[in-house]
Amino acid sequence: MPIEIKEVRTKKELKQFVRFPIKLYKDNSCFCPPLEFDELNTLNPEKNPAFEVCDHVLFLAYKNAEIVGRIAGIVNHRANKKWKVKKTRFGWIDFIDDLEVSKALFDAVKNWGKAKGMEVMNGPVGFTDFDHQGLMLAGFEYNSPMASLYNYEYYIRHFENYGLEKDIDWIEFKITPPPTIPERMERVAKLVMGKYNVKVDKVRSAKELKKKYGYAYMDVLDEAYQPLYNYSPLTDKQKRYYADMYFPMVNFDFVTIITNEKEEIVGVGVGMPNISDALRKCGGNLFPFGFIYVLRALKAKKMKRFDLLLIAVRSDYQNKGINALFFYDQIPYFNKYAIQEVETTSILETNSKSIANYELFEKNLHKRRRAYVLHI
Repeated sequence: MPIEIKEVRTKKELKQFVRFPIKLYKDNSCFCPPLEFDELNTLNPEKNPAFEVCDHVLFLAYKNAEIVGRIAGIVNHRANKKWKVKKTRFGWIDFIDDLEVSKALFDAVKNWGKAKGMEVMNGPVGFTDFDHQGLMLAGFEYNSPMASLYNYEYYIRHFENYGLEKDIDWIEFKITPPPTIPERMERVAKLVMGKYNVKVDKVRSAKELKKKYGYAYMDVLDEAYQPLYNYSPLTDKQKRYYADMYFPMVNFDFVTIITNEKEEIVGVGVGMPNISDALRKCGGNLFPFGFIYVLRALKAKKMKRFDLLLIAVRSDYQNKGINALFFYDQIPYFNKYAIQEVETTSILETNSKSIANYELFEKNLHKRRRAYVLHI
């Protein structure tokens, strides 16, 4: 039976696009369902300011009138200008184990991109670095955090069969929190605070953060991430969008704001309880009762797993040991909440500075993911 590719055009089709992986992974205990409303907003041009700098298309694949795959095509004009490339991104890609299905999906995005004058196809990535990215190559047996992409192992064969090749890899560590702050880390943290006149400002809510600093912490993130792979500089609207989306749900015990003597933010670190189990219970739907599971996980006083989301240091404060302050602040909270496992965010394999952040911890490099590229 031939594969039919249809562009998503209606609200019903968009919901089918978002919900397809829930069905595909229904028997997989490691997959973390996305928050449905979050996905719908991300893919809605009226909600997500990324659409001011991006073109996009969504495709569904059908076989025997049943949805068997999905893919998004993206042209991020702002990122393409920064990196001087003509690149079509692809993301939100899922499919059954059928090479005809994956080929039809890849072909659809490739042809869409070529029609727009693009020369390269790259993914899986999103509109920005704040979307899921990187095909998982190892670590399929481990729990998937909300912030990370998860896929079946057979996807690798489909990508390579299509001719996609490695562009870059990310790695992730699972860390066992130490019972106390390591002596060397404490020594470095105190030295850095004295030498550079910086401190940890323990803000306690999103409201307080906004009142005190506005969106300055997003400026720090944006500047710090500029040199990283594929990074798309954020517009002011995007900074506000991401800040207003994520920070209100954060437990501010796990937010570290570092300031200098001028009360300027020079570093920011954020983590959150792992809420994958809660999202599995509700299938990614907050209503009618899913929000109860999610709130319980977010507000838990004790938790087994914790996800590090981001660490960023202003460029003029990098290479000064500032990163030690994040863990100097966070380790006591890891113990307060009885956290047993800390999972890092994805780290570029070439980012030796970020990898060095974890040299003092007992850790296991347990996951690897990859961005692929194909000249079209």
